[in-house]
Amino acid sequence: MNGITITVDDRHIETEDGSNLLQTCLDNGIFIPNLCFVADMTDPPASCRLCFVEIADVPQPVPACKTVVRAGMVVQTATDRVRRLQRSALRLLLSAHRADCRNCPANKQCPLQDMARFLGVRLRPRQFDQLLRDVPDPMEHPLFTFIPSRCVLCGRCVHACRTHNNGLLTYIGRGFQTLIGALPVDDAESLHCGGCLACEAACPVAALSIKDIQPPETVADASEAPKPSP
Repeated sequence: MNGITITVDDRHIETEDGSNLLQTCLDNGIFIPNLCFVADMTDPPASCRLCFVEIADVPQPVPACKTVVRAGMVVQTATDRVRRLQRSALRLLLSAHRADCRNCPANKQCPLQDMARFLGVRLRPRQFDQLLRDVPDPMEHPLFTFIPSRCVLCGRCVHACRTHNNGLLTYIGRGFQTLIGALPVDDAESLHCGGCLACEAACPVAALSIKDIQPPETVADASEAPKPSP
């Protein structure tokens, strides 16, 4: 890649042509709210709709995670229009999120709390009713415990599972009823997922926790078993 210069919030930044704009900003200490982005993603989903920025000569704000930098690009990350979009997106996410921070393992290490503080949004927005999914909470599965009321559908756990060559986690349902689920488990090896715990580590809101499943006891081959003394 070739080195280029872009301008972000009146700062000149040197980067590589073709780099991801969101990652470039984060690497240079320019915070842009985001939930669904992971640095190694080749095709970010832009599902959280939080990382909007404005680019000169582009008529509408664009998600930074889906934008490739180019020489001479001029970017604004904190215009009034950008902030309105970001606050609306965060309020929509929070409308389906139970803000029980005191009892949540992610409390004080939660990106939702950080972004609510950064954008000046209440964790329990007044103008939106609480919209909780009509499903068991928590949901039990042979592999994990899933708490839908915490989940923000960022997709990080699904990405982590696929990246680690397990591919067990997926989306189930449609629209507002979309949840994180798992493909059928039909063997003992799948139950352990290789012990990577990547999906649990990837979840920013403690909505997913892997169960501590002990491997089945190995039965020794009869030919290798110790023979009784005569």
